[in-house]
Amino acid sequence: MSVISRLVARNLKVFLRDRTSVFFSFLSVIIIIGLYAIFLGKLQVNGIRNAVGDVPGVRYLVDAWIMSGLLAVNTVTVGLGALGIMVHDMENRLMLDFLVAPVNRMKIVVSYLISACTIGFLLSLVTLVVSQVYIVSNGGSLPDVAGLLKAVGIIALCVASSLSILFLFVTFIHTESAFSTLSTVLGTMIGFVAGIYVPVGVLPPAVQKLVNVVPVSHGAALLRQIFMEKPLQTVFQGAPENVAADYIRVYGVRLFWNDVEIGMPVMLGVLALSGLVFLVLSIFRLRRMKDL
Repeated sequence: MSVISRLVARNLKVFLRDRTSVFFSFLSVIIIIGLYAIFLGKLQVNGIRNAVGDVPGVRYLVDAWIMSGLLAVNTVTVGLGALGIMVHDMENRLMLDFLVAPVNRMKIVVSYLISACTIGFLLSLVTLVVSQVYIVSNGGSLPDVAGLLKAVGIIALCVASSLSILFLFVTFIHTESAFSTLSTVLGTMIGFVAGIYVPVGVLPPAVQKLVNVVPVSHGAALLRQIFMEKPLQTVFQGAPENVAADYIRVYGVRLFWNDVEIGMPVMLGVLALSGLVFLVLSIFRLRRMKDL
């Protein structure tokens, strides 16, 4: 077994053994589910019924919308929690134990990133399964196999993109208290960026543009396009085209820059390019770090 694989295995065990870290990684998701159960879901259901009447599939549509957003949020928060292992090792000087060994320090750092991506992806897949069970149990249906495979690919891309970005910021953090602050701030903001607390379409134009440059918002929109395809056809069948178009725009099923729709190739490109750019920046940052 290679050095990197051994270190990755160690990081996975450390994270999964700490139940508190696992719980707080899902805290943003838990908060969103709570808000959805209390009032967000009901508000959206009532709004759709006021627009198209009491048609079948409204609950399915809203469930698919919220679960798509949750999946996007999950790809960020769970992976960030896994990066906390690196901060913990640096603050408690466990990193020195690795550095005194005849191991390239870049391999040590790469192991943290790989383990975070692995944890983020696997736990996001668990969330995907749970979300689909929830939707089906409430009268919805599963996407076709092609749709599910696309969703898995988008989740993987979101995890890689988000963690490449977060990894750069985490390299500037050396204490667990500072990392906790970052996690709290990000956990608060991520619901707005993913268009869950407030639909993207009701935000001021300048704020919408700001949201559209954040990669996770593109991931959320791509997942919504997959999981909401069937319920959109059911709910808005026979409704005026402008009603469906307004819903799709307001609730972030599709993203727009000014009045131009951002296509799927562009959104995939944003996710891939942002991950690559921040990964390169992280490498330059690590080469200049003297305390690692």
